Amino acid sequence: MSYLDDLKEKEYPSKSGYELRTDLLGMAQGILCDKVSRQFDNECLRPEGQRAAVTPYTTEDIIVEAEKLYAFVRTK
Repeated sequence: MSYLDDLKEKEYPSKSGYELRTDLLGMAQGILCDKVSRQFDNECLRPEGQRAAVTPYTTEDIIVEAEKLYAFVRTK
């Protein structure tokens, strides 16, 4: 192992599959939360009577978004 490999390992320690999935689920939830928040804010800018309800995200939405992130992580 070279010095650079050793340095890289210290800077970016390996995560277990469980830790990686947990992080991806958290990121996915954050993305969806921000998206719903923006949609809500945009609806509040509309005149009264023209506003539509904002659909909240579901657990399935979080999983789908996390799978997109995981697909990105797997590509080189």
